[in-house]
Order: sequence, then structure tokens, then C-alpha cells
Amino acid sequence: MTLPKGFGSGGAGGSSSADVERMIGRRVENMTGMITISYWAAVLATFGGTAAGYFYYPWAYPTPSGHYAFIVLVIIEAIGYIFCVKVMQEGSNKNSNGVVAGSIAGSAAFTLFVSIFVGW
Repeated sequence: MTLPKGFGSGGAGGSSSADVERMIGRRVENMTGMITISYWAAVLATFGGTAAGYFYYPWAYPTPSGHYAFIVLVIIEAIGYIFCVKVMQEGSNKNSNGVVAGSIAGSAAFTLFVSIFVGW
């Protein structure tokens, strides 16, 4: 990998992870919290989008259709969240399985709650 001037071993070839860390400022292995917050923001935004159909336009968007859309979108977001965290931590000693499992379980419970109690 070619690094900008001032980084690396002076043109001898390889670059270390410390050089890359200095160049971009922060290692991505430490960003599990930011990705988790982004995932929850996406889940809540998905609920907000389907809530418009539940509460403001119930004659145009039937409740079962809104529930189906909400469930499918949350599943897609969960797969993307798992993928992002696992790719981000590939090759490092970090282990965020507990955070990922807790977030996925929480979003599954939230999805079930919405599907059972909202809009009927």
C-alpha cells in the first residue's frame, strides 16, 4: 500500500498498522459504539417511516403491510449491522459479540412489540 509522504518506512515498501492509524486518525476497531448507535438510529427511523402509515394514513397503507415492511427492513438492517461490526473487527483482538447480541435481541423485541401492539 502506498502511503503519503511522511508515513511509512521511507520508501522501503511496507507500511505498518501504526502508520495507517496515524494517517486516518483513529482505528476502526474502536468504533463499535458508533456503529451500534447508527444501527439503532436506522431502526428508529424505519419505525418512524412506517408509523406514518400506521397513524396518519391508515386508509392508504394497511397495517399488515406496514408490519411486513417494518419487519423486513429491520432484518436487512440487522444483517448489515452484523456485517459491519464483524468486518470492522477482522484481524483484531476486539470482541463485541455481547454488544451485537444485545442490540440484535433488543431490536427483535422492539420489532415484536411494534408488530403485536401498534396499529391494530
